[in-house]
Amino acid sequence: MLDWLADNLALIMFVSMFFFIFIGYPVAYIMGGLALVFAVFGAWLGTFNLIGLSDIVLRMWGGVANDPVLASIPMFIFMGAILERSGSAKDMLDATEVLLKWCPGALAVSVMVMGTILAAPIGVVGAAVITLSVIALPQMLAAGYDKRLAIGTIASAGTLGILIPPAIMLVVMAEMLSTSAGNLFLAAIMPGFLLSGLYLVYIVLVAIFRPGAAPKLPPGYGPQTRRAFWYALWRGLFPMTALLVIVLGSIFAGWATPTESGAVGVLGSMFIAALNRRMTFKMMNEAIYSSCRANGLVFLIFLGATGFSYVFRVLGGDDLMISTLTHFGIDTKWEMLTFIMVLIFLLGFPFEWIEICLIVLPVFGPILLKYDFSDHIGSNAALMTWFGTLVAVNLQTAFMTPPFGATLFYMKGTAPPGVTMNDVFSAMYPFVALQVLGLMLCIYFPGISLWLPRLAGFVE
Repeated sequence: MLDWLADNLALIMFVSMFFFIFIGYPVAYIMGGLALVFAVFGAWLGTFNLIGLSDIVLRMWGGVANDPVLASIPMFIFMGAILERSGSAKDMLDATEVLLKWCPGALAVSVMVMGTILAAPIGVVGAAVITLSVIALPQMLAAGYDKRLAIGTIASAGTLGILIPPAIMLVVMAEMLSTSAGNLFLAAIMPGFLLSGLYLVYIVLVAIFRPGAAPKLPPGYGPQTRRAFWYALWRGLFPMTALLVIVLGSIFAGWATPTESGAVGVLGSMFIAALNRRMTFKMMNEAIYSSCRANGLVFLIFLGATGFSYVFRVLGGDDLMISTLTHFGIDTKWEMLTFIMVLIFLLGFPFEWIEICLIVLPVFGPILLKYDFSDHIGSNAALMTWFGTLVAVNLQTAFMTPPFGATLFYMKGTAPPGVTMNDVFSAMYPFVALQVLGLMLCIYFPGISLWLPRLAGFVE
């Protein structure tokens, strides 16, 4: 009996996490608590050395507190809080609604368009999701939108930040695949817009066939005269467009790194608030308070998830996931590609994207190079660029699949009290299905990924 427990401790830990989450306990406490309990239990069974608990502290520091990517999150949260408290982001959302009010589900469509635009300058999933959540989620819920549709719309729009360049994940993948980051940047643009388009189609169809989930805007909504219409567009779109140009321009001009651009965004948002005569001590106090609260919630969950992930892996969690698939026979190139894509998708349930890249790319990248895909993609020289894009699209699911998708924690950390973890989980499933559909389209039509690199002459 004890031998069976020792061999299956990772599986029991995984199932226990699901059980406690679904009965409503706080996520951060579940993950941190289970990490401690199963570490002690594993030590009793001889499968975990308690000295390894000190490694969790180091991982919390090096993987969370000292991570330059995560270090940008507080600034982007602060930027989103200023834009939300000063009403600047709402002005942009209102202006987008004015342009799209004829469209079914206009508010959700506007959020998706706004999220696609914000994906490029922000470039960090956590920052994009939190910014959109702070700005749009209360308004969508107040407008009568179904909680799951509102949460899924914001989460899916925010995850585009890892696919639409500049994206840090693409740089890491290019290094692991020994290919050009510029190639991956160009190759990822069209798949990013493809996913955004699929999300928009889904939102519109939901609004048409389930109007109660996405209420129409009232007929008299928005400006009623041409002068008021253009003023609303100018007030809502011009300042935010200028902010995006400043954030992106600071990166391309070399004035700031993508991480430092968060601070540039804070300065720009404060300037916009001042232009709109909304820069007050009361507004800043409210923005600082909400930023601190959101940061505390998000990073507390991160710390708990870090402890859980470490103990789970030491107890054999990664072996559990990989061994589940390795017994299948792999003979052809398409079986190998399918195996890798399924493996990445399943690893997205318990692991972060960086861990998936470390597990999969160094092992399967060289193996895939042994196969000839020139009959499908035109030239095998473009194989790693195409493959890297497929992995990037697939890793979108790693951010949104329960139970460890980082987007789930971002949403829960910033959502109003009435939104439960079950709501967040159930909101992800249709959008994850759309991500899988987008992945299949990119596999079947490689030109989606390779058109821009070939147009630029980077690949054959």
